[in-house]
Amino acid sequence: MSRIDEHRLAGAFAGVGRAVAAGVLAMMMAACTMTQVPSPGGVGTPPSVAEQDTTHADLVKLPPPNEKVVVALYAYPDRTGKYEAGENFQPLSRAVTQGAEAIMLKALHDAGDGKWFTVVERSGLNALLKERQILREGFAIYQDNDDPKAVPPLTIAGVLLEGGIIGFDSNQMTGGAGARYLGIGANKQYRRDVVAVYLRAASVLNGEILANVNVTKTVFSVGLAANVFRFVSDFRIFELDAGATYNEPEHFALKQAIEKAVIALVFEGARKGIWGFEAETPDLRERFEAYLDEKQRPPLQPTLQ
Repeated sequence: MSRIDEHRLAGAFAGVGRAVAAGVLAMMMAACTMTQVPSPGGVGTPPSVAEQDTTHADLVKLPPPNEKVVVALYAYPDRTGKYEAGENFQPLSRAVTQGAEAIMLKALHDAGDGKWFTVVERSGLNALLKERQILREGFAIYQDNDDPKAVPPLTIAGVLLEGGIIGFDSNQMTGGAGARYLGIGANKQYRRDVVAVYLRAASVLNGEILANVNVTKTVFSVGLAANVFRFVSDFRIFELDAGATYNEPEHFALKQAIEKAVIALVFEGARKGIWGFEAETPDLRERFEAYLDEKQRPPLQPTLQ
């Protein structure tokens, strides 16, 4: 090998080392642009039943009522009519989950650690009535008891809950930022969607709407990337690309919105005197004032900062 070739080879290796260092620097720059983004779970993580969000904690810690409220929920449908957005085609999947009713029922059960609502089964009423009919036939056959009182009547709900998912706005705000210098660059992109839910309580006795609340929740998607493109010698190019994205789960965002709606319904009903709390405490006054302040805020608007 000639001295000239040795010199070129050494220069190439030195150039690669500088490029690798530049690549690491670019990745660090990209990491700095991504702030307060939760880390996704690792591949193969086991299933979990933990409720790891502050909204659910606020729901469970609601102060107890002076009397438990019996409520019925027949359905909590998706009224948006929207499908997932596709770049080159129209997907057939809905934009939001079609199982919001299950999320709402669990939120009602968890309110005040189970002390606020007695939730009666109404979404599966047909199946429930069939089982009760089978039970009556069993009493008649095996216990020779045709008395209809052998099977107690269903619990009557005093309050009927209705509502649904009434809005899902995709790409309400999009943007990003980036920089590149001498072939070394990093960029960050983001997108914000908004989901809106409504919840109302109606009197079973006269059909009057007792309380009505609405909640909006943002759904964020963030992506970052870093890249290096350098000539490390006359005939060699060093190229490095790295990136990561985080998409807030829509189901998780909807769950938080529904739980927030249940919290708001509790305070709105207390404000209107429909139901009350067991005792007035400093924590209750603080949370009630916080709810009133939040209620007076202007609706969420896209802003560019």
